[in-house]
Amino acid sequence: MYQYNEFDQTQIDERVAQFREQTDRFLAGALTEEQFRPLRLMNGLYFQTHAPMLRVNIPYGLLSSKQLRMLAHISRKYDKDYAHFTTRQNIQYNWPELAQVPDILADLATVQMHAIQSSGNCIRNITSDPLAGIQADEVEDPRPYCEIIRQWSTLHPEFSYLPRKFKFAVSGSPKDRAATEVHDIGIHMVRNSAGELGFEVLVGGGLGRTPMIGQVINSFVDEKDILSYVEAILRVYNRFGRRDNKYKARIKILVKATGLAAFKEQVETEWHTIKNGPLKLSQERIDRVKNLFIKQPYLVEKEPCLNSLPLEQALETNEQFKAWFKQNTLAHKQANYRIVYLSLKSPNRPPGDITDQQMDTVADLADELNAGEIRTTHDQNLIFADIHQNDLYYLWQKLQEIDLATANIGTLTDMICCPGLDFCSLANASSIDISQNITQRFKDSTTELGDIRLKMSGCMNGCGHHSIGEIGILGVDKKGEQWYQFTLGGSDSEASKLGQRLGPAIAKENVTKTVEDILDIYTENKQNSETFAETCHRIGIDSFKERVYGSR
Repeated sequence: MYQYNEFDQTQIDERVAQFREQTDRFLAGALTEEQFRPLRLMNGLYFQTHAPMLRVNIPYGLLSSKQLRMLAHISRKYDKDYAHFTTRQNIQYNWPELAQVPDILADLATVQMHAIQSSGNCIRNITSDPLAGIQADEVEDPRPYCEIIRQWSTLHPEFSYLPRKFKFAVSGSPKDRAATEVHDIGIHMVRNSAGELGFEVLVGGGLGRTPMIGQVINSFVDEKDILSYVEAILRVYNRFGRRDNKYKARIKILVKATGLAAFKEQVETEWHTIKNGPLKLSQERIDRVKNLFIKQPYLVEKEPCLNSLPLEQALETNEQFKAWFKQNTLAHKQANYRIVYLSLKSPNRPPGDITDQQMDTVADLADELNAGEIRTTHDQNLIFADIHQNDLYYLWQKLQEIDLATANIGTLTDMICCPGLDFCSLANASSIDISQNITQRFKDSTTELGDIRLKMSGCMNGCGHHSIGEIGILGVDKKGEQWYQFTLGGSDSEASKLGQRLGPAIAKENVTKTVEDILDIYTENKQNSETFAETCHRIGIDSFKERVYGSR
């Protein structure tokens, strides 16, 4: 992973000192809230319902064990002994004291982390496929290009005050595990007919109040031109994006209003003035960044850890382990290795939450078994990318001890869920209690139901990605009461699509029963091994309406 050089470290240290002075001035009354607001937002600090919330960047979801231990330390010293992983592969603290935020940022800087541009109208954290570099279907590992884009975009003077926030996602796989089609700019690594590496670029995707699927603006940009091309897009957006109405300020609105063809013509005109300038990537620069992501040699044979079992023996003798292996591990492109998901969707806590003690133990296990690396996902889980098969039983035992071995990855209870009304000042309805009710109801039947993507948001901002859930749940306010709209049939895969609205909003007390009704229709109508998404598409949304609303 990328390591700071002297310039990087100095830049971050100076930014911490700058924000400390700004915070001191605000607390002393020398800055108004209006003056302080853009300063704190550019350092990842929100004012939420109960306390400030600090969002910390995890570029393309990659953490070292040292960094994770620091995140655990911060949760103990400055928060309430836990933190929350988000759908942008970041981490949030919900209870810091404002006066101590500069101290948190100073601690983060000691392990090469920061919160710069994790909020505000700027280029946010660059996200990517959490399985980058370890899946056989990849065109190439996208993380070096994420790092190149991250370096270009951090504190970019022209794009620090855009019309609205701006999000990138980069995927090296045709399966698109990075939800690129619902980002302001989505980037797919591709090869042309000559075998040359390049990028398909999508523009104008996004969720929130007006969800849209991105459109291909250029089917092949040479790898050396990717920075100049995305800069051209940003320049056009910065010039023509609306600043008079924040609900119409995203690039998706501009692309729709302009039309893709006319927007592309503006971008191409801008691009040709800069493509042969300093933004053109040299092969030397590309190779230098690529060399930061080379893994240690894999082992062909490895003795099982103490108190462990060889994989085949463990699968034959332990049904609980077998279920976890099937649901929470994936094939690795390297023989004798597996990819392991650490589920943050236990029935015992809100989705995406993790305690300080769990973080410390995960860091220890990463050092012991996974070369000191941890990955975060946009589904609010963690990943150990390189686990030898003879370490799996031992790892499973250790994860059980800290409640991170729930065998539910990809199932109904592995739901995406925003913090909702419990924390967020923008929310219209709660999310956490709803998610826990659903989990308690279905925790014993998730594997029988198969893979189902349930996504839930507490407001129209869509932080829980409800618009692209196979089952989407959106909290709304109706005269001071919490109600919930359902959508069905969405997808965040390589063929992303928005879910269809089921009908009128459902009262809070009926949400879990509505999920039950929807799943009953699925189990009654599915054919053979058909998934929920396949059944939903085949029978249509009207098949669900009568059961859901007929019983109300």
